[in-house]
Amino acid sequence: MSEHVHMLKLCVGAESIEDLLDWQRSQRARWPKGCAVHVTRMWPKRADEILAGGSLYWVIKGVILARQTVVGLDQITGEDGISRCAIVLDAEVTRTQAVPRRPFQGWRYLDAKDAPPDLLPGREAEEALPPGLAEAMAEFGLR
Repeated sequence: MSEHVHMLKLCVGAESIEDLLDWQRSQRARWPKGCAVHVTRMWPKRADEILAGGSLYWVIKGVILARQTVVGLDQITGEDGISRCAIVLDAEVTRTQAVPRRPFQGWRYLDAKDAPPDLLPGREAEEALPPGLAEAMAEFGLR
């Protein structure tokens, strides 16, 4: 089995993890049971590596804060006739340690060795550090 790789995506329009959760709950009826779906224009060239254990890491307000396990990649055709990639995600959103990330277009690959660890049990309800503070701490190797 090949080494897995993750995806990194800006969570556009969300101010918090709660916004992401609320939006996904509101869309749940449209998706396969137990899953969430995020549609993107491009198909990942490293699909096999993503499906070998990868997650989609969400960047919210300039900070990686959460992830969802990728359980599938489906080709769909939009109402405009254009083929797109539906990233099928486990419905569970796992909070991660906060890691600052500069804005980017689309999505990026994230090597497993560079992925932030999940928050320890009991810390899931903690508020994320403000982006400026999180970035400063990361410069000093603190998280």
